[in-house]
Amino acid sequence: MLLAAAALAASAIAVAAARDDTAAAKVELGRRLFYDADLSVDGTMACATCHEQRRGFSDGNATHPGVTGAPGRRNVPGLANVAARAALTWGDPRVRTLEAQAAIPLFGTHPIEMGMKGHEAEIGKRLGADACYRAQFRAAFPSGGVIDATQVVTAIAAFQRTMISRDTPYDRYRAGRQDALSASQRAGLRAFATRGCTACHAGTDLTDDRFHAIAPPAANARDTGLAEITGRAADAGRFKTPGLRNVAVSAPYLHDGSAPMLADAIRRHDTARGLDDATIAALADFLTGLTDAAFLHDPRLSLPPPGCPRPLSPAAAPDAGRASAPRG
Repeated sequence: MLLAAAALAASAIAVAAARDDTAAAKVELGRRLFYDADLSVDGTMACATCHEQRRGFSDGNATHPGVTGAPGRRNVPGLANVAARAALTWGDPRVRTLEAQAAIPLFGTHPIEMGMKGHEAEIGKRLGADACYRAQFRAAFPSGGVIDATQVVTAIAAFQRTMISRDTPYDRYRAGRQDALSASQRAGLRAFATRGCTACHAGTDLTDDRFHAIAPPAANARDTGLAEITGRAADAGRFKTPGLRNVAVSAPYLHDGSAPMLADAIRRHDTARGLDDATIAALADFLTGLTDAAFLHDPRLSLPPPGCPRPLSPAAAPDAGRASAPRG
């Protein structure tokens, strides 16, 4: 399974490298930056602080506080196949590129996460003080000049594009292996297909990338979702349909993390009204069949070991055994 995941990651890098001869260098730089807490104002928070690989690059908390200690607003989403997403946040359809999304935790103020707004110049100073980073940025951006935030989000996005998850029991079942899912999981899949779930959780990653209300919003809801952006009352309570890959390891659920278990999240949907406990249990069991164990342990996506990475040939996939470690 790990070999299959590595092959998928290598394929993604090779495709990118065909268009950009610095692609492999960008990916390896982005990997190091993803795990580096020096990208936060006080050096305490990296991208990986909230996006843990063993949780499908989600968090495990309802929301995650930022560097100031203020509570987060929304649940941290997983990152499996994030490059395929047409919408990248719970409530803002305007954020449509990984580069734009990466800037939100770095520089956003609603809420403050990594707290770098107003400290943009500090990024170049901190990273430029490290000889390994200087070499990596030169390899990734040969004509890029000084290290800056644009280069940082470009590299992080390049790394995120290699977060490919396609090796689950569900995938093997779809490929013809009937025994890849248990009888209970197959029953859950049938319920998933016939009980309205696929109206929103559609496609390869089980999301339509659109914004829906799973139930009427509370009259006093502080987070109105899509309506916060559009100003339309009809959009209140609409949030982006999350993909379901690795969902069983990414509890708690929903935009606010208010559903602790899969069964709780299922029951919160209007479409689940009237379902008996056995059907709910089968649906939850089916969702465990979307876990990609290889993705959760793929060394290419993990914390880099200490030391400078070896030089990369332009079209080479990154060598996970020789990558650099975060300084933060």
